[in-house]
Amino acid sequence: MLSNDTRPPRVPHSALADTLLERLTGTYAQAADPVRADAMAAYMKDVAPFLGIPTPQRRELSKVVTKDTPRPAESDCAALALRCWRLPEREYHYFAVDYLRRHVSRCSSGFLPVVRHLVVTVPWWDTVDLLAAHTVGPLVAADPAPAAVMDEWIEDEDLWLARTALLHQLRYKGATDADRLFAHCRRQAGHPDFFLRKAIGWALREYAKTDPGAVRAFVEAERGSLSPLSVREALKNL
Repeated sequence: MLSNDTRPPRVPHSALADTLLERLTGTYAQAADPVRADAMAAYMKDVAPFLGIPTPQRRELSKVVTKDTPRPAESDCAALALRCWRLPEREYHYFAVDYLRRHVSRCSSGFLPVVRHLVVTVPWWDTVDLLAAHTVGPLVAADPAPAAVMDEWIEDEDLWLARTALLHQLRYKGATDADRLFAHCRRQAGHPDFFLRKAIGWALREYAKTDPGAVRAFVEAERGSLSPLSVREALKNL
């Protein structure tokens, strides 16, 4: 079983990450808009400063940054993501999240400690949810070993790790481990935090598209412990 290591991962040497970071910081900095940056930071509750690059423009700039670069190895992905996370502006974190989403198939279950660090460092829903569904989810789907780590994360005091565990199966559809999903929802059903209550409802609502009967039965059985928000979200389309 993978260890749930809380130490910051070592940043591997990567010539590819060197190239991408040089291109990235130069390209993004030229597109910075301080006025828009203030508004974007306020919208995200000032979790991090912003450069002020709107998402459509940022993604076009990212294509310029990655153009004609080779496919990465797992060490390249780790180096890039960890180094992006050391930069204060949120757009660099978004670049890393998008890059991991694109290249997650190049990574093994051994990459999970890197993602854990990203989840708990400068955490907010804008990065955590994408990492959960598009990086952690595929890593767990490709290798059964990390599923046990999700059972550790759902117990963690860090609400963002618990939210990641709840949401990692969002895109699984018929491959969902329903027993694990329901156990995770049950484990955090009484948590007072909005983000965990919302995640429970969201995870159940997504699985209801595959097995509405199972979700309806679970909600009815657990209605006394689930928050009204979780119930409302879970049954929204049923």
